[in-house]
Amino acid sequence: MKLSNEEMKKVFLSTMIFVVLVYGYDNFLLDDLNKSEKGAETTITRLKPDLAKAEDQIHQTTILKEQAPHEGEALEQIKALIPSGEPVAWFPPRMTDFFKRQGIERSSVRPGGVSGFSEIPGFKRMGWTIDLPKVEYAKLAIAIAGLENEELLLEINGLSLDPKPDSIEFQHATLDVSIIVRDEKR
Repeated sequence: MKLSNEEMKKVFLSTMIFVVLVYGYDNFLLDDLNKSEKGAETTITRLKPDLAKAEDQIHQTTILKEQAPHEGEALEQIKALIPSGEPVAWFPPRMTDFFKRQGIERSSVRPGGVSGFSEIPGFKRMGWTIDLPKVEYAKLAIAIAGLENEELLLEINGLSLDPKPDSIEFQHATLDVSIIVRDEKR
């Protein structure tokens, strides 16, 4: 089958139009799409750490929401354990009475420093020094165990023992303790 000259021109022109269309499609449309795709991939790669942090934050928030009712109960229990009024008014007599019940007649309680208590908002830690000038080893051990069991908001931070030179059975004991109290400033 032989094509006429006119038909050859039409085929040639159609081929040229097809080549120009393919070239235009490739250079003008696909090139922009490829650049957009590469930019999107770069953005996705850059945002993956932020996405992971956000997912972690969502997970932590979910855990906090689940724990909130229990934490509220614990907070109310802590509030119920703290007597009303200033700690300087109620803590020293409380400790003196406690040690008298343990058979240790002489004790003195002095306030120490106050520090913030970041784990529980609205509360702070108050330090105290409890001085026991003449105490037996056994009574002291029993008293310390009882103190930790009876005073749930008290933490013993340090204990120092100085033996009395005139008596082997007695020593001078100093307890450094801290208690959780309400932060009235909040």
